[in-house]
Amino acid sequence: MKTVLITGGARGIGKGCVIAFAQKGYNVAINYNNSQKEAKNLKNDILSNGLSAEIFKADVSCENEAKKLIDDVVARFGKIDVLINNAGKALYKPFDEVTDPEWQNLCACDLSSVVYCTKYAVKDMLLHKYGRIINISSMWGERGASCEAHYSAVKAGIIGLTKALAKEYAPCGITANCITPGVIDTDMLNIFSAQEKAELINRTPCARLGTPYDVAAAALFFADTRSDFITGQVLGVDGGFV
Repeated sequence: MKTVLITGGARGIGKGCVIAFAQKGYNVAINYNNSQKEAKNLKNDILSNGLSAEIFKADVSCENEAKKLIDDVVARFGKIDVLINNAGKALYKPFDEVTDPEWQNLCACDLSSVVYCTKYAVKDMLLHKYGRIINISSMWGERGASCEAHYSAVKAGIIGLTKALAKEYAPCGITANCITPGVIDTDMLNIFSAQEKAELINRTPCARLGTPYDVAAAALFFADTRSDFITGQVLGVDGGFV
């Protein structure tokens, strides 16, 4: 049985990926930091359906905690076949008003977390000469967004990191791909009014908000063995927005 580790797996896109991979028969390692109640409830729901899951608390923006997370998952399940770097936060603010602490925190949560988790997961994947790294970025990492310049920058960084990892580890049987979600119906949209959400829907050719399961379907594709010859790619799950 293969094992997938999903960072930020208790809510939103992460939760959608947890459910989708559990239903496909994976051992699912659910990482959370602050959402303990949600993580426990999700684990219990999965176990009640006869599927496999465990929860792991870690602040993946800290290297030591990211390393311990990888070690704990390997100790529990034996290996990590698929890593989904999903943990992150949003920052919606005029560019010139963003403080340095806000910028440093965003970098740590959204970009450093990907670096740290991948660094230690790859060490395990190299032992088995197999692995799938799937990074969750954003469509704004491709085209940029007003009042989200810093967020766009770190998400662009994830795209660049993915392409570099793909070249470095392809000879070792490890692929790295990136998903760039569009407007997805998660808690991150709570900062927008109903009218603003309606405008975002109007700008989306598919005429609806995306769901966490739309993103999970793309992650399942990249994790599948049929994707062996696909690496370094950026797949937009945005309903045609970009």
